[in-house]
Amino acid sequence: MNINPIVLSIPVFFILIGIELLVERFTNQKLYRLPDAIANLSCGITSQLSGLFLRIFGVGVYMMVFENLALFTLDNTTWWYWIALILLVDLAYYWAHRMSHEVSLFWGGHVVHHQSEEYNLSVALRQSSLQVLWTFPFNLPIALLGFDTMDFVYVSAFNTLYQFWIHTETIGKFPR
Repeated sequence: MNINPIVLSIPVFFILIGIELLVERFTNQKLYRLPDAIANLSCGITSQLSGLFLRIFGVGVYMMVFENLALFTLDNTTWWYWIALILLVDLAYYWAHRMSHEVSLFWGGHVVHHQSEEYNLSVALRQSSLQVLWTFPFNLPIALLGFDTMDFVYVSAFNTLYQFWIHTETIGKFPR
């Protein structure tokens, strides 16, 4: 059964955005502007619809690398496999995101995300449809190491879900 954790989490995203709106109301903070929030949601819808084809392309390239060039055959029934995959997916995301800030070509695909006026949960939905073109190559070393395509897809989806949580000013930072 193919269950996309991102699609399943959409109702939760909207519930949490609603909670953040309630927090805004009761604390008299200014976290949302209606035009900005509408733009964020519109970008999210657009990136989910049009970006689907590019994500399929990225996963297809990953699968070709995994099936034809993988250096190892890894056992996905071990605990270390999953820990290593989670860490590698996060590392690949880190470098892709960092390069999206440092390399002009990559910034062109990422700048949409930073055009919001406010920093709230709806900003996490503001993604570019084309960003996957610049970021998917960062995942190919994971395929070379022998991590199964579907395992990679699911761990990447959960990594994306984590990114949603860090786009808010409502929750403070951890104490040092």
